Parts: sequence; C-alpha cells; structure tokens
Amino acid sequence: MEGRQGGKAGLQARVGGSCEKWGFSPGCLNKEMNASLKPAVFGATGYSGFELVRLLARHPAASKPILVRRDGESGGYVDLSEAYPQLAGNGGFPFQNFSWQQMKNAGVDVVFFATPHEFSRELAPEAIAQGFRVIDLSGAWRLKQTENRAVYGFAENPEDAPLDSSAVYGLPELHSCEIKSAKLLANPGCYATSIILALAPWIRAGFVDVEHGIVCDSKSGVSGAGKTPSTKTHFVEIDGDFSAYSVFGHRHSGEVLEQLGIGGGSLQFTPHLLPIPRGILSTIYVKLAKPVTSEELEQALVGFYAGKPWVRVFGAARLPQIKFSLNTNYCDIGFSLSPDGKRAVLVSCLDNLLKGAAGQAVQNMNLMFGLDEKAGLQ
Repeated sequence: MEGRQGGKAGLQARVGGSCEKWGFSPGCLNKEMNASLKPAVFGATGYSGFELVRLLARHPAASKPILVRRDGESGGYVDLSEAYPQLAGNGGFPFQNFSWQQMKNAGVDVVFFATPHEFSRELAPEAIAQGFRVIDLSGAWRLKQTENRAVYGFAENPEDAPLDSSAVYGLPELHSCEIKSAKLLANPGCYATSIILALAPWIRAGFVDVEHGIVCDSKSGVSGAGKTPSTKTHFVEIDGDFSAYSVFGHRHSGEVLEQLGIGGGSLQFTPHLLPIPRGILSTIYVKLAKPVTSEELEQALVGFYAGKPWVRVFGAARLPQIKFSLNTNYCDIGFSLSPDGKRAVLVSCLDNLLKGAAGQAVQNMNLMFGLDEKAGLQ
C-alpha cells in the first residue's frame, strides 16, 4: 500500500509493548492496543461473515474491523448489530461504502471476502493491485486445475491466470510456510478441511491403498448452505430429515483431489444435510496398503500434527463427535481399525463456521502477520 509498510515488518514498525501479553509467538512482535492490525470485511451479514467479525472484534492484535459494502448490499442494514443483536452494546459495527482509497486512509492491512465466489473473483484482483493482502473465504481461488474450477462456472480470464497460480491454499496444517508470505489466500472449504486433515497423514505415510478407492461420507449442519433461504434449507424441509445431495458433483471434491494428490477415480465424496444448525462429521473409509497396527496409525496422526494447535487426535480410543468441536476452531480426528488390520475408518469433526470458515481465516491471518496461531481463537 502506498506510503505504508505492509506485512509483519510494517506491523512491527507500528507497534510496541509486550508480545507475550497478547499471546504472540516469543520474540515475534510487540503490540499496543492503539496501534494494531487493521482488518476490513466484505460480506459481514452472512453466517461466516458474522463469525469472522465476532472473532476479529475480540482479537488481541486487531482493532475493530471495518465492514465494507457496495451500493445495495448488506441487506439494507446500517449497522451489523441490526442483523445480529448479539453485537449490540459494543460501540456499533457500522457499514462503510466501498472505496479502496478510504480503506487505505484507514490503515487497512488485510481484506477478508466472506462473499459469493463471483464477488471475490471480481474484487480480489483489485484489492491485490491496491496493495492489500487478501483472505478469501469463498471458492473463487482455491483450485489450480481448470477442470476442477469448472464446477463454479467461472469464465477463464487469462488476466486471472497469475493469481490462480499464486493463490495459496490456506490450510495451516499443510501450508504454513506459504501462508506467511501469501498476498492472496484461499480459505479452504469446510468439507474439504475435514477430509484433507484426516487423510493427509496416512496418505503421506503410504498407509492408504489409494488405487482401491476412498469413500468420504460427510454430514453438515444447514448453516453450511449459507444464509440465503431456499426450499431445500427451509425449516419444514430439513426438520426430522436427513438427505444426501450433490453426489458426484460437489464443489469441494476438487480441493480434496488437488491437496491430497489423488485422481478423481480414487475418491467418492457424498455430502449430507443434517437437521442441525452447524457442525460437520466426515466418516472416511479406506483400504490399507498393508496390515498395520492401531499404534502405527495413531502415531502417524500424532506425529503429523505435533505442534499444530488446532487439530486434536482422538486416536482409536474414542471417536470424535460434532458436539466436541462445536463453537471451537478444532478439527478432531479419530479412527477404528478392522481386526485384520487391512481396513480403517476415520472420523473427522469440526465446526463448519469456525475451523471450516471464519476461525480458519483468522488462523491464517495470524500466520500471515507473524502472530501465534491461537491468537483470538481461544
């Protein structure tokens, strides 16, 4: 940004005080409350957008986020507390009309897009050109392969090719080094996060017979469909029901394939809609490449996620449940091994609005600006 230092160095130049006081990594930064990281948020009225604002508003290293809208957006609300009275009494969360220059003048460091894919596809390149760092919660920039992006129906604009190539997939447990220097960060999908985190350690260790095929049977609360109402997400339609959808065509399939490095013929992913507000449980069935013990499988998970604060390994002792990770940024992983040691079932749970969306976005912001991954999320 013109006239401002960006990233960690710029933040260091603007702050002072005790880093331990604010939960930062030892020696990383110093911080004062009146000289903090400044975020801006597009799409604050959605479920993920609201959770994002709530997390940023209490983040020890960030000042109150600027909420940005274009003409006619934000549902006619002047202040976010009108849509979410939970925020009332905190000095207000007013919307500001969109202007890159005003955002620069306000000292914005990072721009979050909690918006539809088309919106992010349009405005993220502009934000990058203006010198802002971007964290996008949509699927606009997650996929590298054209055939996988086709599910979104984007026009393949040659001008977007450099950003498609350079955008970092924001799964901190796999890409922390790349995230730290990212200009455009693509926050992962909620289903994809639950599946990739469960499978990555075993696939990289060579335990999974990928050619035999992997079955991912995932269930999500209805908030995963977003805030815009539809006949499929109406209370009368979902209450007391349980249904599969988007079989052989869900948008998150490409993320799983690309991040795990497997072919489409090796994955069957079927999402289901649970009649609950939030939470994801993925049950993943694999054939093992060779007989192994529970201890070997558990150690692969424990070793892979050593030092990763937002993954909890339950191992074979107890399987995760949605209620354990609800309203947290944790992804919980457990498994059961067949008596012959040739087959295993992984169970992965997370909150789709936190580790599956807003919480992971804040975790990524922490990494991008040299903060402790846990800051603002405990």
